[in-house]
Amino acid sequence: MSEKLDIKRVLLDVALAGLVALIVFGPIVGVVLDGYSFNLEPKRLVLIVAAVMLGRLALGLFLQTSRGRSLLDSFEGSDSGVHVLPPGHRSRLRWVAPLLLVAALIFPLFASKYLLTVVILGLIYVLLGLGLNIVVGLAGLLDLGYVAFYAIGAYGLALGYHYLDLGFWTVLPLAALMAAVAGAILGFPVLRMHGDYLAIVTLGFGEIIRLVLNNWLSFTGGPNGMSVPGPTLFGLEFSRRAKDGGVPYHEFFGVSYDANMKFMFIYAVLLVVVMLVLYIKHRLTRMPVGRAWEALREDEIACRAMGLNHVLVKLSAFMIGASTAGLAGVFFATYQGFVNPSSFTFFESALILAIVVLGGMGSTVGVVIAAFVLTVAPELLRTFADYRVLLFGVLMVLMMIWRPRGLIRISRTGVEPRKGVAP
Repeated sequence: MSEKLDIKRVLLDVALAGLVALIVFGPIVGVVLDGYSFNLEPKRLVLIVAAVMLGRLALGLFLQTSRGRSLLDSFEGSDSGVHVLPPGHRSRLRWVAPLLLVAALIFPLFASKYLLTVVILGLIYVLLGLGLNIVVGLAGLLDLGYVAFYAIGAYGLALGYHYLDLGFWTVLPLAALMAAVAGAILGFPVLRMHGDYLAIVTLGFGEIIRLVLNNWLSFTGGPNGMSVPGPTLFGLEFSRRAKDGGVPYHEFFGVSYDANMKFMFIYAVLLVVVMLVLYIKHRLTRMPVGRAWEALREDEIACRAMGLNHVLVKLSAFMIGASTAGLAGVFFATYQGFVNPSSFTFFESALILAIVVLGGMGSTVGVVIAAFVLTVAPELLRTFADYRVLLFGVLMVLMMIWRPRGLIRISRTGVEPRKGVAP
């Protein structure tokens, strides 16, 4: 039996898609800046709008067929509800994780400097994603100022080196502690806030930290930023000439100098820290505090009615998430060798939040994958310099349509009822 097509509805959708494309692409594609003037490019704009309208026409006609309707139903019903695995289920990660660890250990031996720096940046964003995943994904507290804790860790190393002569290894635990204290300071005023109000306050906190770093010229260097020392190992420096009173590693061991050795060392230490954070987070989610975070996320009123102290639950989420960002900030600073406030804008908070959402709220594996995807994707799109951010946004929109609950949604292993016990 043939299906009747609603042509009028399809044409309305096509017209609306064309109007939206004109509004979105008009200022980007149709206007080309030329010094202090601009040139209009109507042909490019017409081609793009026509392509969008033709695509929307084809999609609208397809979605009114039986296969199109079944595809829509699969999108609406996919990944809904809680994913419960069968009792006794054993994850495939027990086989995949050791292989990935071996690959990670031998990776620096064959990687170029550029590829090594990209992976280091990806691991830094893994740390940031894991920390924010505790706050947003597990505890359900929307934090838009998470980049402030990232900045505290980075500037902790820079300021500690300039004023107190502290090195990488001393600042690493101190930065986590300072960021955790800052998380507690932020957590106390927002204990009674939820949703949009909480997001606005945390956004303001992030902007306050950035503006203080930008305007306190005598202390932080302001927009000019501050230099950061390289990492050392038992006094051995990874530079060609000793800068901080140590000994260059190549002179100590009598080998030729390799500029990649600094990044290989940062990579090795960062990999160990990421593995420790992954293990600690895995254990926390299965402890009472992890269950309390999820209870708070689902229903705070029910959480408090069960006798859980919501103050401690919220503060623990803020502090542990912030301490992870502090660690990431130290690694970012020593990796860059320089910090300034422009590295800690709201865009960074939005990117970290996108990692959590795209990876899957509460999913550790999903966050790790999303962190590398969102780090590597801009590098792969460098050939589309003019439209890189636009393509990046389109990819995220398509991802949210295809996998609305993220790459890997959080799941629970079912429990078999004991014999003689009513279900």
